[in-house]
Amino acid sequence: MEKFVYDPPMKPLAVVHADDHLLVVDKPSGLLSVPGKADEHKDSLELRVRTAYPEALLVHRLDMDTSGIMVFARNKAAQRHLGMQFEKRMMKKVYVARVDGVIADDTGVVDLPLILDWPNRPLQIVDHDNGKPATTGWRVLSRESQVTRVELKPETGRTHQLRVHMQAIGHTILGDRFYGNAAQIAAEARLQLHAQQLSLRHPDGGAWHKFVCDLPF
Repeated sequence: MEKFVYDPPMKPLAVVHADDHLLVVDKPSGLLSVPGKADEHKDSLELRVRTAYPEALLVHRLDMDTSGIMVFARNKAAQRHLGMQFEKRMMKKVYVARVDGVIADDTGVVDLPLILDWPNRPLQIVDHDNGKPATTGWRVLSRESQVTRVELKPETGRTHQLRVHMQAIGHTILGDRFYGNAAQIAAEARLQLHAQQLSLRHPDGGAWHKFVCDLPF
């Protein structure tokens, strides 16, 4: 793997929704969710959000290479409420990906336990003995000559879950510099994975809200 140089996109903050309790933003691919330890890795969505909304509080993260919906709380009570929803798997998340190869079936479920590949961290691997349960539902949206566009619905939230699960069934996400081969990495300039939808209960009143980010690919 080539040495990684952090060069985040300098796009303006894309706010999907804002109210007194929630802030929903569209994270671009290539931007860290939270600051890294090194000085050159300080730029992040959290830092940019808090520059514009100083009271904003982190609730969850997306992989740096993944784009799409992230939600921040605007007070401590909302942060606790949203955090509980993530912990209890109440939130409904929908991703879209373009993967290598043509998937024959129209729908399916990947149920493979994952664990950190410690010598090669942050990579994850399938481990049936020691891994934590991880389940992903998938549905084909369209097929190209050698590519399939799929909708992915994770039932769990393991690190790199969608990336490892798709690789495990023989359909690596295009542009995946961690799990792809040379051709799969070179096929796209960015990881073809986008957090398109997030449904949650609003911290003020509990009504369901669905937020959607347009697909960038």
